[in-house]
Amino acid sequence: MGKGGGCVPSKKKHPSSAEDPARRRGSSTTAANNAPIPATDEETREIPSSTADSVNTQSVAATLKVFIVFYSMYGHVEKLAKRMKKGVEGVEGVEAVLFRVPEMLPADVLELMKVPPKDPEIPEITAAELATADGFLFGFPTRYGCMAAQMKAFFDSTGQLWKEQTLAGKPAGFFVSTGTQGGGQETT
Repeated sequence: MGKGGGCVPSKKKHPSSAEDPARRRGSSTTAANNAPIPATDEETREIPSSTADSVNTQSVAATLKVFIVFYSMYGHVEKLAKRMKKGVEGVEGVEAVLFRVPEMLPADVLELMKVPPKDPEIPEITAAELATADGFLFGFPTRYGCMAAQMKAFFDSTGQLWKEQTLAGKPAGFFVSTGTQGGGQETT
């Protein structure tokens, strides 16, 4: 993303010669039609630069942190989160950090549900830690059109951040997973 022109035509290219009356009549192109277009001062103006050291410092300082915060009971959303991390880190100057939200169910209930152990490499996040991120991706399973209670409880814990508008203007995205077609992803 961001490297190609996409569907938008370049502003420096001339439109196709369909409007050119000489082409419509079938005449050959002249040297005037193929002459190079002079560049304007705005296009050729040099940007003042400083030393290479300050440029390297700027690129290091320009690293953005995207927090990928998720809840996953059986590991499906965790796999999605790890794939999201690979994608985010594929963008130059962006660092992705995985976090899981705290589990609300007691250990004995999780054992009865045959829930696999959580990856110890992925830390739990607190609401206060969100303030240090530049952007967010939130992932959770959907159940009957609703997010998991653990994620809802985490969002509810961010009330103070909302009150202080700490996260205002920071971009966020969501990814979800369901076990069935029509399991709620279309309404979440």
